[in-house]
Amino acid sequence: MSYSNEMLELTLARADREISGLIDDEKERQRVHIELIASENFVPRAVMEAQGSILTNKYAEGYPHKKYYGGCGFVERIEEIAIERAEKLFGAEHANVQPHAGTTANQAAYFTVMKPGDTMLAMKLDQGGHLSHGHPLNFTGMLYNVVSYGVDRDTETINYDELASIARKSSPKVIVAGASAYPRAIDFARFREIADETGAILITDMAHIAGLVAGGVHENPTPHSHFVTSTTQKSLRGPRGAFVLCMKEYAADLDRTVFPGIQGGPLLQAIAAKAVCFKLAGEPEFKIYAAQVVKNAAALGLALQARGFRLVSGGTDNHMVLLDLRSRRITGKAAERVLEEAGITTNKNAIPYDPEKPAVTSGLRLGSAAVTSRGMKEDEMKEIARAIDEVLSSPEDAATTRGVRSRMADLSAAFPLYKSL
Repeated sequence: MSYSNEMLELTLARADREISGLIDDEKERQRVHIELIASENFVPRAVMEAQGSILTNKYAEGYPHKKYYGGCGFVERIEEIAIERAEKLFGAEHANVQPHAGTTANQAAYFTVMKPGDTMLAMKLDQGGHLSHGHPLNFTGMLYNVVSYGVDRDTETINYDELASIARKSSPKVIVAGASAYPRAIDFARFREIADETGAILITDMAHIAGLVAGGVHENPTPHSHFVTSTTQKSLRGPRGAFVLCMKEYAADLDRTVFPGIQGGPLLQAIAAKAVCFKLAGEPEFKIYAAQVVKNAAALGLALQARGFRLVSGGTDNHMVLLDLRSRRITGKAAERVLEEAGITTNKNAIPYDPEKPAVTSGLRLGSAAVTSRGMKEDEMKEIARAIDEVLSSPEDAATTRGVRSRMADLSAAFPLYKSL
């Protein structure tokens, strides 16, 4: 039997019906569900085209003009463009666009300036922090002495005076600003004051708010931070991937930490998609989008408050709303499940000083970035709030769930997603 390259020409539908069918199912789910997961978004078609491009065939260990393999001229230029755009967009002295994920970006920043046993001061995981900010099962919890700060029990916001006191007592090598579930603006200038006072390096994880920063509706952490890490897939509306910004004095060490320290060949198709993402985030239209994201989160929060829900910290300054469900006598886990049945995708989330276990939670985290990408505005947020209220007021009522699911499908249809995809 002679070899034929026909396999290279097979479409996905012909090569693997099972996977093709599941992708179609997921496409339909995204089209008809209301997407309220704060860490998700709908990327522009141009980003998807770059992500799914022929660049997946190329291997290119190293950095532009220092690649280990031949044939890298075009992909080197793509990486250079992505770096230049990231630096311009966020006003950074240096950018590394190779990290595959947000945790990898954090790892790169930590490894550049920390050694095992050093002290890290980061937000408590059950009060808004991320796994890569010190969870015992994460590499951070295994390698470093993790000291945590939280939020004030009454205001549910960061108490910067208390943070400063903790920093003075613990003398951390690194202070981490940024969160995974914190609906209020962060005072990066105050974080830097505390870092300078205690001799610490400030690493800001802006994964959730990067798009708001790019759009000018949240303070930019870059001028205040030694390092800034971020994903690209959340409010920045880019591919699944990450990047690190840093002051010039750390540039060479950071690059060596990413490669060959913790990664081999970068995902060139993802870097190209990041470059497209950075370009689009610098357009005037993106500023309008980012502003609407914040308006929509505020409108959603106010509409839920009007229906009797308690919002953690009393409101939101960004794209995120954190609900306390205890008055509804339903857990976050149960609420997530029944809302998904009703065509509304959310995620359970711990609230500050949560009495429930992390796998159950008393809260629900909602985000406005994805529905805003579809074109929805304040009126639609009120309709979504009404739907959430109806479902969580009668979580065992199948008829209510079916009715809301039908209405949410109609609402989604009014704001089509990828019309010709």
